[in-house]
Amino acid sequence: MDSIKPQMPNISNEERTPLVDVLLELLAWQDNRIDQLEQEILKLKGETIKPEVKPSKMDKDTAEGGDEAGSGTSKKKKGPKRSKTEQLKIDTTIDIQPDKIPEGSTFKGYREVIIQDIKFETFNTCYRLAQYQTPDGSYVSGQLPGGLNGCHFGKNLISYILYQYHHQHVTQPLLLKQLQDLGVDISSGRLSQFITEGLDVFHDEKDQLLQTGLSVSQYVHTDDTGARHDGKNGYCTHIGNELFAWFSSTESKSRINFLSCLSQGSSPCYVLNAGALTYMERQNLPPALLAGLEDETVHIETQADWDMWLDEHGVKTPRHRKIITEGALMGGLLAQGIPVDFSIISDDAGQFNVFDHALCWIHAERIINRLIPLNDEHVQAVDAVREQLWSIYRDLKTYKLNPIPEQAETLKLRFQAMCSTETAYATLNQALKRMGDNQHELLRVLDKPYLPLHNNLSERDIREYVKKRKISGSTRSEAGRQCRDTFASLKKTCLKHKISFWHYLKDRLLGENKIPPLSDLIRAAATCG
Repeated sequence: MDSIKPQMPNISNEERTPLVDVLLELLAWQDNRIDQLEQEILKLKGETIKPEVKPSKMDKDTAEGGDEAGSGTSKKKKGPKRSKTEQLKIDTTIDIQPDKIPEGSTFKGYREVIIQDIKFETFNTCYRLAQYQTPDGSYVSGQLPGGLNGCHFGKNLISYILYQYHHQHVTQPLLLKQLQDLGVDISSGRLSQFITEGLDVFHDEKDQLLQTGLSVSQYVHTDDTGARHDGKNGYCTHIGNELFAWFSSTESKSRINFLSCLSQGSSPCYVLNAGALTYMERQNLPPALLAGLEDETVHIETQADWDMWLDEHGVKTPRHRKIITEGALMGGLLAQGIPVDFSIISDDAGQFNVFDHALCWIHAERIINRLIPLNDEHVQAVDAVREQLWSIYRDLKTYKLNPIPEQAETLKLRFQAMCSTETAYATLNQALKRMGDNQHELLRVLDKPYLPLHNNLSERDIREYVKKRKISGSTRSEAGRQCRDTFASLKKTCLKHKISFWHYLKDRLLGENKIPPLSDLIRAAATCG
């Protein structure tokens, strides 16, 4: 029998001291945490409980004509009507005459009715290769068309397999059953090979995305998520913006890992230069150790050689090795041409705090949204702060459209006033202080109006990876992990440039090359933008 939950005693205002308020907040937090753990236990028992997640209201109203909070919703303007069949490819045309045509009728042409349909059927081709015996006893034979490479499955079928698996998230067992039901004689092993092997053309194109995207961009979004591999916990890092998306799965989510990802992942470069030393100084590397590095000239391209260099120079303390490694990776990125004022937009995870870091306002609001007020006074304080936050956010969106220096200073003062507010709610005061400590990152848009105010793009992109993980589980082989990263990157990049992923797969596998390299599309879009 469940035990009866004890009730909190009523405490009068005369008995409420600051210490009592803090203790009550702690009890409320513990009570909420216990409820969360109880729900997790019920889930483990097979009882699914849908969490109640409140959507953020910060980005609902835009400065471009959106209503103020609480003023009601506005209807979306309908775009111009378009012909639904104008762009359709017509495969066959059938003329139909009336059953009876009255005598004396005049033909006035046809009224077209287009019926869209699709055909799912196998298309097997038997190539009969003529063979001849020459006078010397040898044989000559006809050759298969180029592109088959001894494979008994056509490129259209392979394109369909990749499309279903990576775009439609069909699991391998279901895809095998689907193909067999359609009449394709294929084994599970052969299907697995098509999904993970012989795909260098796609891996090579994916490797170009990040390098090109960084070279033409002023900022990127980034985020990470869990990605188990071979039975062990791992992480997938997303880097991208409106021009491209790039994914990389690794065993770590450290800052060293993130800097290695920015270095195109497979070949990080360790360089000691002015930028590297500046980073180490900001990370409070001991002055004596920093001074010993100032006269060093280092350019190392492998992690093994870099670890050997640290050992030779007597750097043994883990913290010092970490800071020097991060600085050297930062120096390598600067040497590759990434400017020191390049902007990284994130959700405030510490590993992303490099270069010119900017924070997401939606995540900043969640600090306030997660608070649990204990009384009406706390509720009023939270509501007042949230209203100030929304007001500043809306004005920042307006500022992005027409930056005025005087408004920038006013917005900065309003933000500082909000963060220095002292309320009767101690936890709220701490949350505001934390936001105040992040003022530089939250107000980067005042100096760079082109920066987005939130990190929604990265969260939308990485949701694709999360969906695949939930459906297909973890990866087991290195080839499988590489393919998941590659096709997630290519698919999201195609989507950003309004390219059909199905047409893209066929174009690359059939060697048609009608679709330009994605890196060229990224450069062209950056030039036009």
